[in-house]
Amino acid sequence: GCLFCQIACAYRHFREFNLEKSHLKIQFDEKANEFEAIYCQHCDEPLCVAVCPKEAITKDEATGLVRINPMRCIGCKTCTVACPLSVPWFNPDYRVAMKCDFCDGDPWCAKFCSPQAIRVATRREAWEFNKKYYLEA
Repeated sequence: GCLFCQIACAYRHFREFNLEKSHLKIQFDEKANEFEAIYCQHCDEPLCVAVCPKEAITKDEATGLVRINPMRCIGCKTCTVACPLSVPWFNPDYRVAMKCDFCDGDPWCAKFCSPQAIRVATRREAWEFNKKYYLEA
């Protein structure tokens, strides 16, 4: 993995080239023998929203995006524990949880992914791609 997606994400949000501040993580899946990006899936029924004690996490029904309001977040990390992918991460500098915000509709991870391994698609498009790539291959 070239990690350009993580670099772009960290720079977009913090103006730093610091992989630890990226809202997505890249890991190597030894079983599949490939790199995979771990990032917020903006779930239909997000557990992080359900467990947040301060209602700092909301799902925008119009866009489908799940967002964290840093002014309401108390940094309890309950969202991280509840998320099946442990996506929300605790930022020690700001003392709040953070996660993908889809870069306000222009996701830099996909924009700067030179091998185009990260793409923006609807759930239906992603399902069709995954079905073809993983099930029919």
